[in-house]
Amino acid sequence: MKNTKDSHKNNIGIIDSTLREGEQTPGITFTGAIRRTVIDFLHRIGVDELELGVASPLNRNLPVLVKDARNITAGSSTLALWSRCQKEDIDFGGLCRPDLLALSIPASDLHISERLKKSRSWVKSRLAASIDQALALNIPAVSVGFEDASRADPDFLLILAKIAEKCGACRIRLADTVGTCTPAAIKKLLYPLKNSLKIDIGVHCHNDFGMATANSITALQSGARWLDATVLGLGERAGNCRLEEVIGFLALNQRNSRYHPELLFELCSYIAETGKITIPVNHPIVGTNIFTCETGLHQHGLSVNPATYEPYDPQRVGIRRKLRFGRKTGKRAIHLELARQGIHLNDHQIGYVAAWVRSNDAPLSPEQLHQFAIELIRENVRQ
Repeated sequence: MKNTKDSHKNNIGIIDSTLREGEQTPGITFTGAIRRTVIDFLHRIGVDELELGVASPLNRNLPVLVKDARNITAGSSTLALWSRCQKEDIDFGGLCRPDLLALSIPASDLHISERLKKSRSWVKSRLAASIDQALALNIPAVSVGFEDASRADPDFLLILAKIAEKCGACRIRLADTVGTCTPAAIKKLLYPLKNSLKIDIGVHCHNDFGMATANSITALQSGARWLDATVLGLGERAGNCRLEEVIGFLALNQRNSRYHPELLFELCSYIAETGKITIPVNHPIVGTNIFTCETGLHQHGLSVNPATYEPYDPQRVGIRRKLRFGRKTGKRAIHLELARQGIHLNDHQIGYVAAWVRSNDAPLSPEQLHQFAIELIRENVRQ
């Protein structure tokens, strides 16, 4: 588990769950070849831990996948499997030889009583027995995920966390299962746990109200060491925290050099193609139009200093800046663009070009603007 140790030194770690949680997206199925390609991408991007699938005897190809993933990553990423706290699943997880087995058990009374028809006492005993069983199988590390932790009784959640720590778990993972948390709620959820535990804390945030990434980053800033994410936010309902957003934020905004955002566009495009998903052109980090600018005010700022209206260099994520000139473009932006191209017009000519540009239904590219200016100059010469 080399990468887990490195993550501790850097205080954070990212767990990718695309191949487990992501495949729960309706209509998404990953073949073995797709899984191996995704593992290679995640490894090269620098993701710390890869959750490869669900430990269940039904997933007969999982032992081979774990072995192949170990060859692909060469030991640089922790390889994990997710498992229910059921004896047969844990036994199968041990046969797969992962670096970490991520056990999962409900923490809220809603799930314990309504879904499982069990009691809090059953959860406590089942949790302890499951950790003991997993460690007895010589699995290097065991973590515990508390399902619906954000709606659990805080005192009972703390009791479960202390049981996990006492039994030898290396980490607890708090799930905001139906995405109802806000950043403030995440801070409140973490506070009593981080002050009572010595083991790591992670979060698994869903995006039902569009706050999964914000909640996950807030968790890191509030004492958690780990966050879960999936490529393009794949997952149940509205999905999960988006891997491309957290990698982008940490690498480009926080200057974390361990992650490589330049590969995100290619990975997201691959997942979109294989899953028949359309990526919105304004999707954060990987949208094809996020660095396309048409407004004159912003174009002026970009021409002076790109940092005025761009949070990072587009080339860091494999995207090119694109300028478009249309109804929202002013004379100054047109003057600056033409001057950049070596074309210098007087005020009257600039006004004429600007009026023509704004009269077009579709915005023009810099090449089209250049061509029109050249034709205007030629016409003036003939006259």
